Amino acid sequence: MYMKIRAMIGEDERLAREELTYLIQHHDDFILCPSAENGKQLLELYHQYRPDVIFLDIHMPLLSGMETAKELVALSNKTGDRPPILVFTTAYDEYALQAFGVEAIDYLLKPYDLQRFNKALSRVRKQFSFDQQQSSNPLISDISNPLPRSSKLLIEDGEKVVVLTPEAILYAVRTDRLIEIYTDKEKIQTRMTLQELEERVKGFSFFRPHRSYLVNLEYIHEITPWFNGAYNIILKNKEKTKIPVSRSTAKTLFRILQE
Repeated sequence: MYMKIRAMIGEDERLAREELTYLIQHHDDFILCPSAENGKQLLELYHQYRPDVIFLDIHMPLLSGMETAKELVALSNKTGDRPPILVFTTAYDEYALQAFGVEAIDYLLKPYDLQRFNKALSRVRKQFSFDQQQSSNPLISDISNPLPRSSKLLIEDGEKVVVLTPEAILYAVRTDRLIEIYTDKEKIQTRMTLQELEERVKGFSFFRPHRSYLVNLEYIHEITPWFNGAYNIILKNKEKTKIPVSRSTAKTLFRILQE
C-alpha cells in the first residue's frame, strides 16, 4: 500500500487548471486538493490542506508564483517543517534559474508535453519518497547535514549556464532585452534583468550609478567629471571601461566610497 501524494494547483487561467487537473488525475498515486486562482488564495489553501506538491504558475495576480514560492519557503524555515515540493508551470522559459533558486524540483513549459510532464511526476515521486524516508527515520534526519550554501551565481547564457562568483563581475549593462555581464575573461549575455542581478549580488560591493549599469565598486580606478553634475567611472580593466554616473546617484556613490 503506497502513500498518496497530495497535489495542489496554483493557476489563474481556467483552461490551464483544467488541463493540469486532467493530467494529474490519470495517476492513481496523486490526490488533488482544491486549486487556487492566485498566490494569496494558494497560501490560504496551503495552510488548510498542506499539499505535498504544488504545481505553481509563475504569472498569477495578487501574488506571483515566484513570490508565493518564497513565502512558502520562508514559512517552512520559520516552522521547521519540510517545504512542499514545487513544480513551476509557465509559457516562458526565462524564469528557469529563478525557479531552481527557490529549490523547485522541476519547471514545465506550456503547452505541456505528456512525456515531459510524466518525467516531472517521476521526479516528484522520488523526492516525496526521500522526504518520507527522512521523516520516518529520525536518525537519518539528525545526522543529515544541510546542503552547503554557495556564493556562486548561475547565469543563463543562451543554452548554457555560466557559474560565476560575484567578485568576478566587473560590471553589467542593459542592452535591449538582454543584459551583458563583463568579467576580465568573458562577456555573458542573459535575459535576466539588471534589477534581478542586483538582487542576487546583494551583500557584495555593487552599485547602480546609472539605470542601465551595475558596477563592482572594487574595480573602480578613478571617477572623472563629465558634464552637468554627472561623472564617469573608469574601471581598472585593460580597456579602462567608462561607466556613466548620473547626477542623481553621484552623491550616494561618493558617500559609499568614503565610508
